[in-house]
Amino acid sequence: MHPQKASAAALARIAAMLEKAQMFKDLEWSQIEALSGYVELYRAAPGGVLFREGDRGDFMCIVLQGKLEIHKENTQRVDKTVSTVYAGRSLGEMTIVDGEPRSATAVAIEPSILAVLTQQNFLQIMREKPALSAKLLLKIAQLLSQRLRLTSGILVDYLES
Repeated sequence: MHPQKASAAALARIAAMLEKAQMFKDLEWSQIEALSGYVELYRAAPGGVLFREGDRGDFMCIVLQGKLEIHKENTQRVDKTVSTVYAGRSLGEMTIVDGEPRSATAVAIEPSILAVLTQQNFLQIMREKPALSAKLLLKIAQLLSQRLRLTSGILVDYLES
């Protein structure tokens, strides 16, 4: 991944891209504009690894353009694709909340542009923009809850077969 510095003109473009992300659909425009000042843009080439399973995590990403795959090792240490993340979706939110090592590996499968929110910048949002941080935490909690429900459903189907 290669960081891109956001100029003042680019902040509006970042905000416009963030507005399309599923996670931010309920935020007010002024909150999206504010958030754009806390994220950094990264470009990832196909095959580029954003993070590896077991790495220390300190950022989450929103895919603005492109597509990524999420891989996880099984008990035989064989890499399995468990999910595909498309533009408008996010990944890595758990580490913003719990600071634990990454639970999976994320790999770009086509040229991608990502908005990256570091844990440090998230804490800065908490200090400087408490209402925005409360909305972000609620969105993260809702997203994690949805994913847990989906995973629980898949587990039940697996156990019944």
